[in-house]
Amino acid sequence: YPSDFLVQKITEDNEIPVHLHVSASLQYVAGLKGSALVEFFHGNIAEVENEELRHLMWSSVLFYKTPSVEVMACVLLSTKAIYFLLDDSFVHADEHQSDFWNQENSDCENSAFHLSCCFVLKLNDLQSVNVGLFDQYFRITGHSADHIVTCLTRDSYNTHTFIQQLMAVLSLLARTPSPEPVDKDFYSEFGSKNTGKMENYELIHSSRVKFIYPNEEEIGDLAFLVAEKMDSLTDLQSLNILLYVLAFQVNHDEVSAPNTSSLQPKTLILTSSDLFLFDEDYISYPLPEFAKEPPKRDKYQLADGRRIRDLDRVLMGYQTYPQALTFVFDDVQNQDLMQNLTLDHFGE
Repeated sequence: YPSDFLVQKITEDNEIPVHLHVSASLQYVAGLKGSALVEFFHGNIAEVENEELRHLMWSSVLFYKTPSVEVMACVLLSTKAIYFLLDDSFVHADEHQSDFWNQENSDCENSAFHLSCCFVLKLNDLQSVNVGLFDQYFRITGHSADHIVTCLTRDSYNTHTFIQQLMAVLSLLARTPSPEPVDKDFYSEFGSKNTGKMENYELIHSSRVKFIYPNEEEIGDLAFLVAEKMDSLTDLQSLNILLYVLAFQVNHDEVSAPNTSSLQPKTLILTSSDLFLFDEDYISYPLPEFAKEPPKRDKYQLADGRRIRDLDRVLMGYQTYPQALTFVFDDVQNQDLMQNLTLDHFGE
């Protein structure tokens, strides 16, 4: 039986982000409080009798097999597994998923009975956890392509809390100890002597699960990529990435299909001179060990870029978090207004 503190904490965390819409079945889960939530977990989700629910989090998730479909999920961490209780609209979102999700209960569609898919990743199958830049997301990797999930928390606090809870639960696992490590100096531990490049910072947990954090070079690579996209010749040394945040772009296009969400996931990058929106691949990189070929698309694809000097005003909504910002740019086809003025009007 969980402590009162844990029940209270899980109840507080059981809240769907206001800007995301979910199906009736997940609305039902979000309405559960206290011991009812724990009983629901044991009665409907838990696979063994003696597992304990330790943490609950609402997050958007991406699967390796379907990298373009972001779906809302209730993520439940127990002492045995990580459960992803998925929005049932996800199953019908992509025709390529028929082999990934074996749908046997399609006759329930028209009844008042709400069905949710639950994806289970057992802790014993967990191999590594990659934490994204500035803790905006993390990717959980198991032993095959079916067992790779990215949680897009878009919130460093939620990411940090989940990683802490996951480490605590992994410490309870009885796994055979790793062989004794050979003493290494700092450079052989963190760097490759052949290339002189620093590898990503790895923390190997006592359960032998790797926790991989990005290093400074990832920001350097991102700055280089951003400099490539900028029109002006920018000195890479002076280019600083001031902000990297996973956000949504609000799509006001009324013509778009009614089923598509008006919120389009984007990575916002702010430099001292420009504001960029990128479409980022959050699940394919770094490449899993079993990947035979590189992903079909680049990690970052430029969706929009504007100069800060063309920014006319920023409109701020009054609602609570998440805040809506509207950037109004005063650029005429991205051309400098003072360009060649003297030559046109005062020349011969």
